[in-house]
Amino acid sequence: MLMPKRVKYRKQQRGRLKGNAARGNTVAFGDYGIQALEHGWIPANVIEAGRVAAVRGAPDGRIYIRIFPHKSISSTPEETRMGTGKGEPDYWAAAVKPGTILYEVGGGVNEEQAKRTLNKVAHKMPIKCRFVRRRAKA
Repeated sequence: MLMPKRVKYRKQQRGRLKGNAARGNTVAFGDYGIQALEHGWIPANVIEAGRVAAVRGAPDGRIYIRIFPHKSISSTPEETRMGTGKGEPDYWAAAVKPGTILYEVGGGVNEEQAKRTLNKVAHKMPIKCRFVRRRAKA
């Protein structure tokens, strides 16, 4: 499972996702990618499921994962009374803003195969995504 090696504080506040992505919003490593269209938390197991789908869809291509789950999401057990404090960390998630590139595909993959592969990955994501191409350098 994807998670940080070590963190300064185990538990984080929820925070608020607002605005668009200022960084990580262009296809930089591969030729094609999927871009987030909504705010959201993407759990580590969903990122891994997307990776598996991408590797199966384009076995001869190169897959780049552009997000990492830095945020710990905690939860209290069910049927627990109020006033017992904050729950233990439950899973790790990546906080994603609109415009963030989630996955990229490159290395000898044609556009049709990349589109099919990234469509399968997008179906696994809990947010809306779109297919994007690398921009030509001016």
